Amino acid sequence: MRIRATVAAVTGALALSAFAVPAAQADDGRSWNRDHAFTAPQPSAGEKSQRAFAATEYGNGKITSAVVNGGKPIVVGTKSKQTVPYTVTATDDSGIAGAAAFIWIGSSIDDEDSFGFGPNEKSISCKAVNSTTTTCKGTITLDPSFLVNSDATWWRVGAAAGANDGEELSRDVVSKVRVQRFSKLTVNASPEPVKKGKTITVTGKLTRANWDTGTYKGYSKQSVKLQFKKKGAKSYTTVKTVKTSSTGTLKTTVKASADGYWRYSFAGTPSTPAVSAAGDYLDVK
Repeated sequence: MRIRATVAAVTGALALSAFAVPAAQADDGRSWNRDHAFTAPQPSAGEKSQRAFAATEYGNGKITSAVVNGGKPIVVGTKSKQTVPYTVTATDDSGIAGAAAFIWIGSSIDDEDSFGFGPNEKSISCKAVNSTTTTCKGTITLDPSFLVNSDATWWRVGAAAGANDGEELSRDVVSKVRVQRFSKLTVNASPEPVKKGKTITVTGKLTRANWDTGTYKGYSKQSVKLQFKKKGAKSYTTVKTVKTSSTGTLKTTVKASADGYWRYSFAGTPSTPAVSAAGDYLDVK
């Protein structure tokens, strides 16, 4: 899919003419492929010439920054859509009527296989910094039904703006934002209660969103810390490191020494965020 984004000032309002915005009416959430849901029209030769002329005629506008989700990773599960904020700042001698951001993935924005999410049009609001510079804010919504596991990587942040003199400004890549697969982690310490000095077994499971299937699947061969917090203490201490099985399960044994909370803690990977299980309290007699 090709992604184009243009923003124009029309009677003082922001007009989004070709942002790639997801269609929400897929029959079962996955019956439409990504091309079907996000196809955006390409400019004609005449439109390209007009844009080139405008850039030559005016040529003093610039998009200076575009940040999505405050620069933090966007973590997406399997069912719920994830809406995140963005901020775009642009400048032009004539002033800026409005601006918006979009995110996309692919080798080139013009490639058939490129894919992206555009701004929620009603979310856009702008505030002038001075007579030439304006900062606009809004939101972008990611729909997990259109994601595949390989999308858990860096996405490019692009932006477009409309100047008061009619110039259209755009930058395909202003910054980057990482998209990650939501993770879950459980823990259970047993038996309980247990006598001091006896062996306990601590089990758990690390799973993460599988966008290919719309389910959660065990995250295999990952190092996870087993941690303990003594009753009355303020923080956890790492006892040992355990690796997940081929299905994401965790199991290890330790000696019970005192009342307290046991948990597993995962540091995360580039595709998957860090997560810690809620502590499981163990009563030691």
